[in-house]
Amino acid sequence: MKRTSHLANVAVASLLAVQLCVAVFAREQPQGESPGPATSSAGQTGAGSGKTATTAAKSGTADGMGNPQLGGERRPLYRLRRSDVVTVSFTLSPEFDQILTVQPDGYVALKDAGMVVAQGLTLDEFRAAVERSYQGYLHDPQPAVALKDFEHPYFIAGGQVGHPGKYELRGETTVAEAVQIAGGFTQDAKHSQVLLFRRVNDELVEARIFNLKKMLQEKNLAEDPHLQPGDLIFVPQNAISKIGRFLSRPSASLYLNSTQF
Repeated sequence: MKRTSHLANVAVASLLAVQLCVAVFAREQPQGESPGPATSSAGQTGAGSGKTATTAAKSGTADGMGNPQLGGERRPLYRLRRSDVVTVSFTLSPEFDQILTVQPDGYVALKDAGMVVAQGLTLDEFRAAVERSYQGYLHDPQPAVALKDFEHPYFIAGGQVGHPGKYELRGETTVAEAVQIAGGFTQDAKHSQVLLFRRVNDELVEARIFNLKKMLQEKNLAEDPHLQPGDLIFVPQNAISKIGRFLSRPSASLYLNSTQF
């Protein structure tokens, strides 16, 4: 009987010890921690922490888009367009080095390898396409490509501005700044109804009206929009009371005088 009582006391003591260890372990855990995916010190949820989190952060640069966690901006890689000029060179076969222009149909003509699509491809994608085209023709092609020339971003200013025309879009430029680049308003300009035409697609153009006169008088340019490549600014002579938000591209051309460009 005494041996049974002794074993019972040992079991109770062991149970108390286990409970004490569990309580101490729970107390040492960070407050507010709950089961679920591990969270990095930057507050981003991921599959793990430490080296795993670092690896996940670096993976954001694989597509050239930058890493928001490291403060980098998300900028897409440049994609080839019509009339772009690229150079193609071969380390082991320099006789196949060539300068190519993207044709209106989006293709380029490779020397002895035929036509290959270039429009819409990044430089790395285009390099891979060139390499595939020369597989079986050249031993280990190893092409290198570089962008030699391209159409620079631009905007067009028309109507009642000092110097209507096409201007290179350098850096961030607002509508008010673009008007000044184009020579400012003429005496007949309607400052309160400046139109901004922006192409949505091949069939549709967005039209917006801005009251630059009010913005400048109130010294408040918070609503002065930034231009995008290809935007058209038109400063009318007379008030335009009604205009549809979206116009067909032929309709938009009615606001322009082709002779001014």
